[in-house]
Amino acid sequence: MGFEHLANALTLTNLALALFGVVAGTIIGSIPGLSATMAVAVLVPITFSMAPASALILLGAIYTGAIYGGAYSAILLNTPGTPSAIGTTFDGYPMAKRGDGDLAVAIACYASVFGGMIGALALLLLAPPLSSVALAFGPVEYLWLSIFGLSLIASLSTGNVLKGLAGGALGMLLSCVGVAEISADIRLTFGVSTMIGGIEVVGALIGLYCIPVLIDLVATPERHLKVEQGVRAVRFREAALIAWRSRLNLLRSSVIGTVIGILPGAGGSVAGLVAYSEAKRTARPDQKFGDGEPDGIMATESANNATVGGGFIPTLVLGIPGTPPDAVILGALLVQGVRTGPTLFDGGGSIVYTFIFGLFIATILMLPTGLLIGRYAYKTIVTIPKTILVPAVGFMTIIGTFAIRNSISDVIIMILLGSVGWVLSRFGFAASPIVLGLILGPIAEQGFVQAWIIGDATGNLAGMFFGRPISLAIIAFTILSLVYPIIQGRRAKRILATQANSND
Repeated sequence: MGFEHLANALTLTNLALALFGVVAGTIIGSIPGLSATMAVAVLVPITFSMAPASALILLGAIYTGAIYGGAYSAILLNTPGTPSAIGTTFDGYPMAKRGDGDLAVAIACYASVFGGMIGALALLLLAPPLSSVALAFGPVEYLWLSIFGLSLIASLSTGNVLKGLAGGALGMLLSCVGVAEISADIRLTFGVSTMIGGIEVVGALIGLYCIPVLIDLVATPERHLKVEQGVRAVRFREAALIAWRSRLNLLRSSVIGTVIGILPGAGGSVAGLVAYSEAKRTARPDQKFGDGEPDGIMATESANNATVGGGFIPTLVLGIPGTPPDAVILGALLVQGVRTGPTLFDGGGSIVYTFIFGLFIATILMLPTGLLIGRYAYKTIVTIPKTILVPAVGFMTIIGTFAIRNSISDVIIMILLGSVGWVLSRFGFAASPIVLGLILGPIAEQGFVQAWIIGDATGNLAGMFFGRPISLAIIAFTILSLVYPIIQGRRAKRILATQANSND
């Protein structure tokens, strides 16, 4: 972990690869449908002729850039470019609609860089000890973790918790379509062979978020986003001051993202929502989350970028991919003959530490490139006429959905789900609980079935589900996340009632 590894990361070749990776990842991640996993997978072949450390730096830079890039479409189009940017839509799009989209983009950039630095620092200093945390999670922990994530998005639904829970249940029902996770039974296909592959998550995300926006764009005569006094540059100084005032939120959210990133399969979508929920729970009375609160963007973006460094901990130390992009990167390393595991830091320490310093450099480069790309992205979206914007976004949604599995059926499902989502939104149902239920459904199902089999075999079903310390802690947080909004709502009603009586 000496200066020679930092010097290796600072070579002209590695700096160029880091810059290229960040730019490419940011652009790809900003396009709905082209996720971080796809960004990494598409560019993996060009790394086969590189040195292992250089290949890792490029792939890590693409990954971190793509996670940040998802914030652009989340803020400007209310469509998460990647699943981890779901929480960014809650406050990012309302900020853009009131004319502060440039500020929201800059805030997302600062938060992403800060979270990425914290995740990379954890990877540098705490990889071996933190990797043991991942080993403590069994099937039942993943079951409760998925239910915890679902309860968070339900409680974060604006308006009605019951509607949020219903949306989450609908998402989990949709996740059951196709082949079962454990038994391989074919379910809910209604005899349609194309449904055997199930509903693709990214395609569903595009449909539920993007199609309603496109319908509203066509149905309303006014501009997509509010523009005041012409188009301004990205307000990076103002964003920097806001980020500094909310440094505790940034630090807390980054730590949450790092820890959740260590857990294989959890990913940035869960991390962003947990961090958002915690930021909302500790908010000041004058902060209105869901109406364009900058702290909501900072919580989500710092957490999901921190999962990049956190996810590399089990990937490199245990050979267990923390997220789908980590799995792609792990495969690229195996092709190059690099064997991950506990001995990697001894036998391949030079590769690992060069990569970690390269990840730091890529995260730092994300600041100027992110602000620059964000400036032009914002100007383009707010000034482009609807007659061009709607066909362009519609074309990207179709191409992005089709490219995932090269299936026209996915495009049809995407359009149908988007139409259903638009109808449901008229009745107060948000898209986020449905998408999260779809994401967490397979994790919950697999965890439940495996835990049931183990508990039944050992004759201790109750102990399996309710007798493990980590499970009990997650259950407690789940109950708190469901009960707290109700208590908070009743408290707010009592305060309003008291104020009304005092005014009479």
